[in-house]
Amino acid sequence: MAVPTPPGAPSDAHAAAPQSAGTQPAPSASSAVPGRRAFLATGAGAALAAAGAAGYFLHQPGNDRRLVFATLHDAMGEAERLNAASVHALEPATAWTWAQTLVHCAQSIEYSLQGFPSPKSALFQNTLGAAAFKVFTLRGRMSHNLAEPIPGAPALDAQTTDASAAMARLRQAVQDFALHTGALQPHFAYGALTRAQYEQAHAMHLANHLSAFEGRG
Repeated sequence: MAVPTPPGAPSDAHAAAPQSAGTQPAPSASSAVPGRRAFLATGAGAALAAAGAAGYFLHQPGNDRRLVFATLHDAMGEAERLNAASVHALEPATAWTWAQTLVHCAQSIEYSLQGFPSPKSALFQNTLGAAAFKVFTLRGRMSHNLAEPIPGAPALDAQTTDASAAMARLRQAVQDFALHTGALQPHFAYGALTRAQYEQAHAMHLANHLSAFEGRG
């Protein structure tokens, strides 16, 4: 793939042309060092950001059921099944309780209607975030760190054991999403999504978290 010419750099045609009389001499190597250092620093920062994003988005927990759902309705069917059973976390797939997981999933849906509290930069959303969402949609499921809270969201109380209240909140969030007719807010990582894309994102998010639990009895 061709690499675009950096702003201010000479084109191939200019680079090949002989230098005519009166042309200013090229900058010395020493004067180009600051620009080169800045470029290297920027590249290093981008590499670190990419590595961090890959660790978050491509995290694959152990003992994962790898569920796949096409719609929120299908995902909620599994959530209801687990909630009605004796639900158990699959270690080490997740460190969160069932109630914490339900609240986290509800938060994600609520924020798609209200706006995420601490979104990533537009640059992140349009590059790494968009690329991650494309990978997830192509394979039909997502994988991310199941212990990573939504940036800026209220902390999940580890002592919360009221699964009934958490499940009620998730049901309400799904219903509110289904009835919502206005604009949807950009995802904190993926950026702007259509309604169909958002439903797929929510279904994949639920599938990823529900995969870390099983119902017994």
